[in-house]
Amino acid sequence: QVQLVESGGGLAQPGGSLRLSCSASRISFTLYNMGWYRQTPGKQRELVAAISTGGSTNYADFVKGRFTISRDNFNNTVTLQMRSLKPEDTADYFCRADFRSIYWGQGTQVTVSS
Repeated sequence: QVQLVESGGGLAQPGGSLRLSCSASRISFTLYNMGWYRQTPGKQRELVAAISTGGSTNYADFVKGRFTISRDNFNNTVTLQMRSLKPEDTADYFCRADFRSIYWGQGTQVTVSS
């Protein structure tokens, strides 16, 4: 069974940085488009950033210039580097793998507060 395990969430101050990682196992990682999504209570899960099998990236407007997604096909990981964090970035962040089927991680919580 495919496993996606996120890590790196936590508390950050406004203007600070966090680095989220998603480790994938039992998966042909290079075949999957990968993405980070986030969700807050009462709202739909929304795309934050995505990276294709070929390395093309796509960002939500609200994170452009602040977040960077990358993938390591050797270690089966996808990373989200978050900078200049804002309180409105507070959410549960989820890793997603997409190829024929869609898989989700369990999420990691990010809180941006002073």
